[in-house]
Amino acid sequence: MVQEGPVRVERRLSAILAADVAGYSRLMHSDEEATHAKLKVLLAGGVEPAIAEHGGRIVKNTGNGFLAEFPSAVEAVRAAMQFQTRIRELTIADVEDRLIAFRVGINIGDVIVEPHDIFGDGVNIAARLESITEPGGICISSAVYDHVRGKVAVEFADLGEQNLKNIARPVRAYAVVRMGLARRQRPRARCRACFHRLIFPSLCCRLPTSAVILRKTTSSMV
Repeated sequence: MVQEGPVRVERRLSAILAADVAGYSRLMHSDEEATHAKLKVLLAGGVEPAIAEHGGRIVKNTGNGFLAEFPSAVEAVRAAMQFQTRIRELTIADVEDRLIAFRVGINIGDVIVEPHDIFGDGVNIAARLESITEPGGICISSAVYDHVRGKVAVEFADLGEQNLKNIARPVRAYAVVRMGLARRQRPRARCRACFHRLIFPSLCCRLPTSAVILRKTTSSMV
């Protein structure tokens, strides 16, 4: 009997973008049909075009969000910035308790690839970064930051080392700051460790005292 060789596992290095809707369960509990319909509009009108334009693909929808893959960290960040801006435009007239806002985490990792999913520690870290992100925000790992610094027209807030759930080692994280936010709305500290709480209020008292906004170093536009 001929023995079959080991099944080859397909792997590749990718930029992974994980996103979910903040407060999705509350929104669905309040009005399932309206929330579902609005989410479809935002995905079709904001998310999907931005991801396609920047060379990415949506790997899978998760009900309250999605997982996307890009061949470039720069393009992943640019896509996230583009669709977050577009979603703010599409929801500007919505009342606060019905507002749909995405939280986005981006990481780089060597992933296991299947037709309709990707797996690996890099995917898990992206998902955990998304979980600490503010609604409408983008959080990236230091691995992504090293690739995008000086290449995207945006500023970053250094959040320091973050202890993410079920991730063995701390991950240094950075918040993407909208252009000019740091200059127009310099936040006051509620404690020594969180003078950037307007950017990431949920991390109050968890930010290192060294947290700083890192200026963009390029004049090229996204």
